[in-house]
Amino acid sequence: MKRLLNLFFALLLLAIVAVAGAVYLLPRWTAVIPADGVTVNVVRGASLGRVANELEKLGVAPSWVIQTVGRIRSSGTKLRAGQYLLTGSHTVEEVLDLIESGAAQQVPVTVVEGSKQVELYALMKSLAADSKHFAADTIKPPAEWAQQIGAETKNLEGYLFPDTYFVAPGGNAATLLAAMHKRMRQELATAWEQRAPDTPLKSPYEALILASIIEKETGRESDRPLVGSVFINRMRIGMRLQTDPTVIYGLGEAFDGNLRKIHLQTDTPYNSYTRDGLPPTPIAYPGRASLRAAVNPPKSEFLYFVARGDGTSEFSRNLAEHNRAVAKFQLGR
Repeated sequence: MKRLLNLFFALLLLAIVAVAGAVYLLPRWTAVIPADGVTVNVVRGASLGRVANELEKLGVAPSWVIQTVGRIRSSGTKLRAGQYLLTGSHTVEEVLDLIESGAAQQVPVTVVEGSKQVELYALMKSLAADSKHFAADTIKPPAEWAQQIGAETKNLEGYLFPDTYFVAPGGNAATLLAAMHKRMRQELATAWEQRAPDTPLKSPYEALILASIIEKETGRESDRPLVGSVFINRMRIGMRLQTDPTVIYGLGEAFDGNLRKIHLQTDTPYNSYTRDGLPPTPIAYPGRASLRAAVNPPKSEFLYFVARGDGTSEFSRNLAEHNRAVAKFQLGR
């Protein structure tokens, strides 16, 4: 009996030593990371075993070591989705620390000024398919965006700020939309605070609509203030805005790139030749310069403008001047 007890305690001691050794040594297991680094992609809902197997395939460390370290950590291991770039010298525990931190590799997404929600939708789908910027199942149609991010407005057209944002690959597309919407609310609020005292615009949303028109009318930032003054002057005297971009927006997919006279005469809620005032929603995502040009343009007597063909615009005070400018720059007379 005594001999059996001695054997039991000896085995127990060996087990304790083995566990203690594992607890102490395995977290310090040196991960094998190439000189140029290695990238591991952690998808949403991935188990420790799945990530450990992926790391083993990459040659970082044996799966059983990673899983054991993950299970003996005092707080467990809470994996966070993302694409993680491993560089330099790390232990297995430090690798798990990185994946638990959520400090995933960030990749840029650029939304250009003047784009609209159908174009952003196409961009996100393309990035999800080609470079895995987003989890494909998180990309919803534009009609669902407002509900997806809990926005107060039902239509986010124009209500997302165009800029370059950084996202974690494989993440939720709603994160980008929420960041863009928050930024636009901030930019719009700042612009509205700086509005001219006598502006005919009645609300920040009207300013956003006008800014989107200015954005589509010219790509030259230096021209935007005067373009803004033209539209403000027209609003003050009750003149229709008569701007082609709103007509094109109203045509939607029916627009083939060639704006015809019949299009200008066909009434839609966005036809600013047939309807008074602003269209019902923005028609694009305006940048900061267009927001400023909408709320506080310089004083001018201009009521018309026409493209010169070099990216700039020719401004006119009356229809006679405008017709001469059109003949010169558009008709080549």
